[in-house]
Amino acid sequence: MRLLNLIKIAFKAIVLNKMRTLLTMLGIIIGVASVIAMLAIGEGSKESIRTTISAMGSNMITIRPGADDRGPARGSGGDVQTLTLKNYEVLKEQAALLSYITPVVNGGGQIINGSNNWPSTIYGVNPDYLNIKVVDLQSGSMFTNAEVKSASKVAVIGQTVVDNVFPDGQEPVGQMIRFNNIPFKVIGVLEEKGENTFGQDQDDVVIAPYTTVQKRILAIDYLNQIMASAVSEDDAPDAVTEVTQILRTQHKLMDNEDDDFSVRSMEELISTFSSTSEMLTILLVAVASISLLIGGIGIMNIMYVSVKERTKEIGLRMAVGGKGSDILMQFLIEAILISITGGLLGVILGLGSTVFIEKFLHWPTSVALYSIVISFAVCAITGIFFGWYPARKAAALDPITALRYE
Repeated sequence: MRLLNLIKIAFKAIVLNKMRTLLTMLGIIIGVASVIAMLAIGEGSKESIRTTISAMGSNMITIRPGADDRGPARGSGGDVQTLTLKNYEVLKEQAALLSYITPVVNGGGQIINGSNNWPSTIYGVNPDYLNIKVVDLQSGSMFTNAEVKSASKVAVIGQTVVDNVFPDGQEPVGQMIRFNNIPFKVIGVLEEKGENTFGQDQDDVVIAPYTTVQKRILAIDYLNQIMASAVSEDDAPDAVTEVTQILRTQHKLMDNEDDDFSVRSMEELISTFSSTSEMLTILLVAVASISLLIGGIGIMNIMYVSVKERTKEIGLRMAVGGKGSDILMQFLIEAILISITGGLLGVILGLGSTVFIEKFLHWPTSVALYSIVISFAVCAITGIFFGWYPARKAAALDPITALRYE
């Protein structure tokens, strides 16, 4: 009952100074809203990155020639010739944690169909490529292992290629195109995928048997890379280790020698992007938290003013038997009410901001429950921390001195 009365007294004091209370709350409101919005953007970006990269094949493992250089200036490894068909064949036979595997050779050139031409890239692969990249066919069919073995001049093309070399809407399947003057029969069209995480058009591609591309277009006997898919996403790290060990044995590398190839999984890529996104989120939240600090200082300031204004009232309460603990609780409850109310309004503003950001700015957002819980916890702590000293100051007043205060 005593606590309820103290809450009522604190609430009346807040209502009597509506504008001052609202201005005091502004720091808390903006701080909480900013923290929720920033965390929502951070979580949304992490989910978006994971979804986008997973769509490229979450189990995918890429093996490239040349030592692993994870810096920004890393080349494609096209001029390094440390991967061979023998490596691919041994991996296919010995790697138990790989479900699909394909050699990859690629080169740029001009695709021609009548008077229409388009610069694109041709990838020489085997039929496992579609399963590794998680790509379906929109029409037609994929070439077979028999066509790979015979180095048939057949190709599957992406939607961007279709739009540019078959602009009149002609059905491409069954038609002949030329890539650097080598004729290819179009036997399939890939399902449209759009741009990937790096802004590359995944539909601007021609896929053909790797034997055909190796012999008829590039005239090489080495591989640009090997692509594989782990049995499961959880097995990807172990699959990377297994592939590394097999290739080191194949390349006759000593224990003290570095790899002359690099093996990367999509999980590493997801982890790298997520870490970067997380660091940016922490930075933004830290900046937004400054508003909470300012809000807390505002509460302390207004409570000091309130104690000064109500010094005579405090003296009167203590003169008629009010205890110092009651005065302490009254002012502390008042500070907590201001803080919690500001937190509630901040949550509403924060949730509204995330809706606005997603709808009008088209940024991915994801509001986590923990961000709201943390915001409320911080509000309560802010109210107690910044309200304690002024409340204690009020409780320590001498009743006689307080009654004489003008």
